[in-house]
Amino acid sequence: MIPCINWLEPFLALISSTLLTRGHICPSSCLCPDHHTVDCTSQGLTRVPDSIPLDVRRLLLSNNWIPWIPSDFLVLYSDLVYLDLRNNSLSQLEPGTLSTSSRFVFLDLGSNNLTEISSGTFGESRSLIKLRLGNNPYLNMVGRDAFTGLTSLRELELERNGLMALDVMVLQSLPSLQMLRLEGNPWLCNCHFAKLFVWLTENCHKLPQGMEGIECSLPLDGRRVPLSLLSEDSFRECRGALTLTDYLIIIFSGISVSVAAIVASFFLASTVHCFQRLSKGSKGDEEEGND
Repeated sequence: MIPCINWLEPFLALISSTLLTRGHICPSSCLCPDHHTVDCTSQGLTRVPDSIPLDVRRLLLSNNWIPWIPSDFLVLYSDLVYLDLRNNSLSQLEPGTLSTSSRFVFLDLGSNNLTEISSGTFGESRSLIKLRLGNNPYLNMVGRDAFTGLTSLRELELERNGLMALDVMVLQSLPSLQMLRLEGNPWLCNCHFAKLFVWLTENCHKLPQGMEGIECSLPLDGRRVPLSLLSEDSFRECRGALTLTDYLIIIFSGISVSVAAIVASFFLASTVHCFQRLSKGSKGDEEEGND
């Protein structure tokens, strides 16, 4: 009986090895140096490869031609920690596409063709620590709530994009932020930039190159100057300036007052008319009584 068992051991080992290998199939044109890493760097890919192991933790897809990410791509990859999509052809991100992985720590979307980071793009990715969005020359819009929920984010890179303005609420929603890159953007030093300038002044220790590394264009002559040459007094004319929201409030208030005045006038006119009719009726009754 024992010799029989000894004969079966190599056979069982071979079967076990085959099953383990099948559980970690590496996509074609990619390398898998270990069971948790898939490296598809510089393979000329035009789409996200199939057959990615479900337990992948590091997925490297940089230097390809991938134009989009399927909205359900990350649903099955709950262990994914590191995703590198640098230097591809991504032009947009569906809201929520990158919010399904709760273990995300590192995400690189730099050097793509992104135009906008809308609210809800990253959802509640509370574990994300480093986010690279630099070198997207067409990126000119970041939604006010684009980074809401990224409570662990420490490093945010938005350098060399097409940003001319940025709502300061985008940065105020990041309680753990330690490093921020904003250099190389075509910032405009107008009244919309004033609040962001104040925040940058108070948090200049988070800027690797300091205030002198960020330039903006002056509204009068378009001359670009480092922020280090400006102060809050440079925006003193903006203290009394009204924002679009202020104008909308004023317009709405004016319309409300006008409507209220019309209603009050109508009510007053109706009341006077009723009193006049009652007065005439009383006089008529008195005259009939005298007769």
